[in-house]
Amino acid sequence: MAKAASKHDNMKTQNLNMIEAIRDALDVKMSQDKDVLVFGEDVGYFGGVFRCTAGLQEKHGLHRCFDTPISEGGIIGIAVGMAANGLRPVAEIQFADYIYPAYDQIASEAARLRYRSNGDFTAPLTIRTPVGGGIYGGTTHSQSPEALFTHIAGLKTIIPSNPYDAKGMLISAIEDNDPVLFLEPKRLYNGPFFGDPHKPAVSWKGQELGDVPTGHYTVPLGKARHMRKGDDVTILAYGTMVWIAEAVADEMGISADILDLRSLLPLDIDAIEASVKKTGRCVILHEATRTSGFGAELSAQVQERCFYHLEAPIQRVTGWDTPYPHAQEWAYFPGPKRVGIAIRKVLEAA
Repeated sequence: MAKAASKHDNMKTQNLNMIEAIRDALDVKMSQDKDVLVFGEDVGYFGGVFRCTAGLQEKHGLHRCFDTPISEGGIIGIAVGMAANGLRPVAEIQFADYIYPAYDQIASEAARLRYRSNGDFTAPLTIRTPVGGGIYGGTTHSQSPEALFTHIAGLKTIIPSNPYDAKGMLISAIEDNDPVLFLEPKRLYNGPFFGDPHKPAVSWKGQELGDVPTGHYTVPLGKARHMRKGDDVTILAYGTMVWIAEAVADEMGISADILDLRSLLPLDIDAIEASVKKTGRCVILHEATRTSGFGAELSAQVQERCFYHLEAPIQRVTGWDTPYPHAQEWAYFPGPKRVGIAIRKVLEAA
């Protein structure tokens, strides 16, 4: 996939996986801005369960990268207070499955602070948390709760699919004056995988994926990435599912228009509308459960804006409406076989 020229083309690059790109983004901002703090369970001395914060405490000190008690509500409550008083906290929730005790602080305090104070206070805080399956974590370490947060006005919800976007969007999130939930697909931490977790489905390709610029750069929030251009069918995906879409399109030999949404809220609806009106067919992919998943919102918006251009019913390929299973993880995950069936349905429709 060829990459268009960008303002980053003359920057030095480094080959990083997503873990390293996230760590690099945190290091860049902590080096630039003394008000940026990183904290959460085991993020300090240990460097995080997935090592995303390894070395930051040693470099930036105990007061800027530190461990917290096991209290998600407390972690986010402290972050809201810090943000309201001029700091830029980056709080880690160790797994997205643990974020529910902090939901009230996120929804009722962080997301509404600017509105409630008539702009006198803002909440420039970033909440990082790993999402999704792929590590045999079972039902309490594999959830994808993004839809619960896209329902909250005042909160941005971001989910990158590659190292380049992960670093650039995390820097943008930290610099944003409103709260940002930064979801990290744990299956992609070391590269895109499906089917067999020990064998990569595809490798990072091009500067936009593996070659990450050194130093400071940003990727705008609220803009989808046109991962692949085509005319047969639009595929809307984010996180891990972007790579499933890419692999299936290659296998089927179809001209797929694949949008990596990257930002769920704000949503790049203009890019979605333009793509669906061009292809007339739409398949939506996500790993989260089907009922009230984010795919339902995408389907509704496509239907409202593109009804007279659709040549076939919109298809959703998602996780099942069950807790995430341990023994049947790869049956639960919406993999290439299920995605291929949905694509054939829209392509064969009269």
